[in-house]
Amino acid sequence: MPVLIISEDVFNQRSGTVIAMAITSQPQRAGFPLTLELASKRLAKRSWVKISQIRTLGLERLGKRIDKASTSELAQVIEGLREIVDS
Repeated sequence: MPVLIISEDVFNQRSGTVIAMAITSQPQRAGFPLTLELASKRLAKRSWVKISQIRTLGLERLGKRIDKASTSELAQVIEGLREIVDS
């Protein structure tokens, strides 16, 4: 399953883990802040990051890098996460 890694490289290297969110190619009924459509042309299908599905994964579970999210996409993902957890 593809994921969007949101943690910094220094954290990833020192901890041996990454903080990631699930990516799906299934059309999503829930919009922002629960999901955000990704603009990557390198993904095989139209895709959404599921902001509410955040997890920690060991580096050994990762495959090859497909693409890198844009700065604005990453900012939107973090803003969506803030909307979900802030009261």
